[in-house]
Amino acid sequence: MAIKKYRTSILLALTFTLLLSTFWYMPQLAFIIFISLLLQLLLLPLVDNLSKKLPRALAAGLVLLCFISIAILILGLISKSFIPTFSRFVTDFPQLTEDIQNIPWLKESTFLQSELDDIWAEMKDASMAALKSSLTLLLSLFSKVIDLVIILFVTFYLLKDGEQIKQYLASLFPTNDYSRVMQLFNKILCALRTYICSQLVICCITAIIVFLYFTIRNLPYASVFAVVSGISEFIPVLGPTVASAFGTLLTATVNPLVALQTAGFYLILTQVNHNFIYPTLIGKSLNLHPIAIILGIVLGGELLDAAGMFLAVPFIVICKLVIEDIYKDRVLIREQEKASRWLAKKNTPTK
Repeated sequence: MAIKKYRTSILLALTFTLLLSTFWYMPQLAFIIFISLLLQLLLLPLVDNLSKKLPRALAAGLVLLCFISIAILILGLISKSFIPTFSRFVTDFPQLTEDIQNIPWLKESTFLQSELDDIWAEMKDASMAALKSSLTLLLSLFSKVIDLVIILFVTFYLLKDGEQIKQYLASLFPTNDYSRVMQLFNKILCALRTYICSQLVICCITAIIVFLYFTIRNLPYASVFAVVSGISEFIPVLGPTVASAFGTLLTATVNPLVALQTAGFYLILTQVNHNFIYPTLIGKSLNLHPIAIILGIVLGGELLDAAGMFLAVPFIVICKLVIEDIYKDRVLIREQEKASRWLAKKNTPTK
């Protein structure tokens, strides 16, 4: 095999391997860059439209400023309901676990009670660790002023000069494959934009529906369950399942019938999200098998905890697109070689 023919594929594989490995060796730097990229993808359509009437730098600054203002307003509104409710939930959590263990139909079975004690102890430790890790992640993201300022500045320059940066990076690869590399970059960015926008929509829809359900039913901790259900949508398959089990189990302390109704509510919500809303928003653009998503989330959680679980699907999408590009290029080269041999054989004079 002539390495020269596959040099672009080799360079792409090495480049993306090195970029992804930075999350292991330099997680803070890589996370800042990735969050900035996601914000740029989210705000780019608005900047593109506004830059038709204004200088691009001014358009990028105005859109970013509006985004910051809206984000602060939303966080302020959510915190008024969430923080007091969450504080009460943390205070009541030990009593809630005891109430669950004292549910009559569970206490009647020694085997179920023993198994539930072990499972609940593990679940409590895992859920509290995940919750603390998620809150620590959010607090570290928004409490570190320097990191936040860096993210905003990087986002601004990506919005302003993103196309030039992309063209420059593509020019570093062999000239003959410039269009191929640009096409790959565009596919990756398009897939990431589709993913992040769709996840934000699903997250908001799920949080609002759960909040309305718990409020209408006069169930406690409505804002806590809404936030947990919304955030869990960023961890496909596993996240909504855990959030549903968590909500159903804790409502069992109110009434077993309410818990059964809540389980039905979560089941319908999950099915609607994953069979109608998710496919409508994302369609076949990602085309990831659930097994790949689950294994990727588990691996991401082992490597980078909560951040790894959040970034698992974007990583899988990037790896999938790079591998598909390399495979298509290899098939194309083989077809060209086959066609060349066929032409050479056809043009060879017969004796």
